[in-house]
Amino acid sequence: MKLLHLDSSITGPHSVSRLLTAEIVAAQITQHPGIEIIYHDLANEPALHLSPAHLKVFQGGPVESEALGQDLALGGRYLDELFAADVLVIGAPMYNFSIATQLKAWIDRVVVAGKTFRYTERGPEGLLSADKKVFIASSSGGVYSGESPARALEHNESYLRGVLSHIGLKEVTVVRAEGIGLGPDARQNAIEAARRKIDELGQVGLAA
Repeated sequence: MKLLHLDSSITGPHSVSRLLTAEIVAAQITQHPGIEIIYHDLANEPALHLSPAHLKVFQGGPVESEALGQDLALGGRYLDELFAADVLVIGAPMYNFSIATQLKAWIDRVVVAGKTFRYTERGPEGLLSADKKVFIASSSGGVYSGESPARALEHNESYLRGVLSHIGLKEVTVVRAEGIGLGPDARQNAIEAARRKIDELGQVGLAA
């Protein structure tokens, strides 16, 4: 059994999403002793964003530099890891109402027509196993859920759910810590609420 763990926060040891992904992974290890962990710190080891040079190669052109070749190989590894993973844990802090640019760079390497989805007469069809489980650790400075007046600006969790569903991943659980920018008490309350959710998920997993 394999777990793919992705962090994307740029705030390092101060990151709430990193804290939560670590605890989600720990809970998965408890539930599945011996599970293999594959980890990427996308903020500190990001893939390049797609460029005209990438597109030329995708269309059959030459690899024009060593750096490009290494980056293309990294993209291939990302795909292999995603196919092999049984569980996916994604740290997704909200930046300017959406996901981190480094996480978007990873997504652009794994959402690939003909590999993780295909076009059909009925619309796009995901090609990844629906048995894979996804956990998203979402963090935000403000509050965007429920009846929040800012809910229309939430393009973090909604985007991830949409793009994951597009490639066939529909069993998605969000562990949310929101309002962490509203002061120390609000931050701690949000973290504690998220931890309770992780504990509940762990109990369900152990009982299954």
